[in-house]
Amino acid sequence: MIFQRLDNKTKCKGFYANGAICSEMPLDLSGTWEYSGALPSSIEYARLYCGGKTINEICPEYLKAGWIRESGKLKAHLNSFMQAKISLEEHCFYDLVPQHFLLDFCEVKNQIIKHVFDNYKKPENYEFLLQLTKVAEDIKNRPLNLKMHKLSTLGHQIATRNFLKRLKKAEKHIKYNIFGTKTGRLTTEPKSFPILTLKKEYRSILEPNNDLYVELDFNAAELRTLLALCGKEQPKEDIHEWNAKNVFHASRKEAKERIFAWLYNPDSKDYLANTAYDRTSIKEKYWDGKIVTTPFGRKIEADEFHALNYLIQSTTADMVLRQMVKVYDLLKGSKSYIAFTIHDSLVIDLAKEDKGLLKEIFDTFAETDLGNFVVSTQAGKNFGEMKEMKWK
Repeated sequence: MIFQRLDNKTKCKGFYANGAICSEMPLDLSGTWEYSGALPSSIEYARLYCGGKTINEICPEYLKAGWIRESGKLKAHLNSFMQAKISLEEHCFYDLVPQHFLLDFCEVKNQIIKHVFDNYKKPENYEFLLQLTKVAEDIKNRPLNLKMHKLSTLGHQIATRNFLKRLKKAEKHIKYNIFGTKTGRLTTEPKSFPILTLKKEYRSILEPNNDLYVELDFNAAELRTLLALCGKEQPKEDIHEWNAKNVFHASRKEAKERIFAWLYNPDSKDYLANTAYDRTSIKEKYWDGKIVTTPFGRKIEADEFHALNYLIQSTTADMVLRQMVKVYDLLKGSKSYIAFTIHDSLVIDLAKEDKGLLKEIFDTFAETDLGNFVVSTQAGKNFGEMKEMKWK
């Protein structure tokens, strides 16, 4: 049975199913629009079926008039609440609007959801998308501990003043969009705290809610992904040092510059780099001339110029996010939790009582589906002053 929860707040118990509104969760529920942690594990989510598209984007023609009418009424209600300074955080939505509106709105939305389940194929990576959604939802529900006074010494800078203005409009939460890019890399929602674009000089405003931030960061993740796609073992040392000694016979600095100049420019010719990594064979294996199909089953339209870049970036992104899900599962039941992720790194808000988990967290993150990747670890009392942790 397709249904909707009328308000996602824990205290609000309203549901719509089978043409009626009820205060108790009905039995035999099967699917709804988007994830809620309060729902049974058997529920499927239409938003994951259609790749994160909005209802406006996937609404069929025969339902558009009804949806435009009812969604317009919804906007009018929300605007009236704003003007009257009624907080939706303090009230259940269904207590503030007429029941006949709820019935009409939910019925049209249910029909659209049914259309998705009837016409969209369940994604091959649905279970991963669901697990990733759960992690993103957990991160979203954790308020950030922001110490804005730390920017007082930079207040004379125009960039800092502009940053503070943007923060006033943002929420003290990180809201990831798992469908923000074709390659699978996360983006953030418009009103999210801007964790992915936060300048290093501003990072000190972030402090843990527990005792310590611990950051796990893959060493040259995309290069290691390419090496894995070549079927080669992962070096147990810094990969730029490894390239310097085994590929280019040059300094680390020169090796790093040469490998990145070659890796991200398909027109670049470097015999030593191509001998070690053989990007031509990799491209032929995963790109059919139109579509890149990654080892994780993600399909991306690409021309020849972008094919290898999309393959590496997408495979790396999915690998990192899978490791994040594994760490999330490991931390269930503990006080510590995942604070956020930035590209190839993961930041844990660690409680002192969970220090005994650190080695297991490290090993879990490092043991990827592509091999055992080298991981660097840093820790600090704020995100701007992190120091390297050494493992014996």
